[in-house]
Amino acid sequence: MLGDKDIVATLAVKDLQVARQFYEDKLGLKPDPGKEAGVITYTSGKSKVLVYVSQFAGTNKATAATWMAGDDVKGLAGTLKAKGVRFEHYDFPGAKRDGDVHLMGEVQAAWFKDPDGNILALVNG
Repeated sequence: MLGDKDIVATLAVKDLQVARQFYEDKLGLKPDPGKEAGVITYTSGKSKVLVYVSQFAGTNKATAATWMAGDDVKGLAGTLKAKGVRFEHYDFPGAKRDGDVHLMGEVQAAWFKDPDGNILALVNG
């Protein structure tokens, strides 16, 4: 039923201007044309990221969006860190870390937060 439909990452923020600076200046996303009050839509690869104003911003305690970074998780994490993005470090059983990248068998992942505390990730794949 929905398996052939596109899906959009939807991220709640408190301040759209602060979010814009983070998503555009630090992550390098470009806003799609068109303006709707309280909403910015970005294209990222073949996906969309919708950032919108909500009183519930930052209340999700789990990963909200994941970028499939291929074999460049470490390189992308380094580039983002150089732009001021701070990475989260978690203690997963059996996981090792190479800088900000968690290594779990074949899986490489790095997590960071936007200014509202939305947890975002880079994962190989």
